[in-house]
Amino acid sequence: MFVEVLVVGIGALVGVVGCVSAAAGYSNMREIAPIIASTPASGAALAFSYALGIVVDRAADYLLTSPRRRLRSRHFVSDAAYSQARHAIVETPHVVAMADYARSRMRICRGWFLNSVLLSVASALLIWRFPVQDRVLLLSVDVFLGLLCAAGFYAAWKNITATSYRKLAQQAMEVTARVPNQGTDMASNA
Repeated sequence: MFVEVLVVGIGALVGVVGCVSAAAGYSNMREIAPIIASTPASGAALAFSYALGIVVDRAADYLLTSPRRRLRSRHFVSDAAYSQARHAIVETPHVVAMADYARSRMRICRGWFLNSVLLSVASALLIWRFPVQDRVLLLSVDVFLGLLCAAGFYAAWKNITATSYRKLAQQAMEVTARVPNQGTDMASNA
């Protein structure tokens, strides 16, 4: 989970720095750019990216709670049924590894759904505040790409999440069907 949180956090940090840069203005950023590019600042940025990644992941999870619950309800009638299915596959390491990989991809898409919006806002602020040519065109492209990326990451998150729930339901049924009734087997062996 460390890497996925860091991947989300680095994107969020770029968005935050973009917003701060827009607020500071072009001339101020030219003066402090050497400080920001220093090795100590890079180390601090990496550490802060991890912490920021956790916050963005939790925020994205909160925002997508309702769609996630709707996707889950297609395959599980209750939280207890979902929990039971997750417990059923615990003894199958290959299935658990595949589920963990799917959850990792889902977290990255979920975080980058939110990052796409943040980065689009930061880019728009930078375009607005910094001296650039064709400002209106750049703002239009920025908004279009931001919406396109957000929609793409949302669609990827939704697909991965729906597929994960479907596969978990199938795999839990298969595992449960393979486990013989232990009480009956013991009585027949006696």
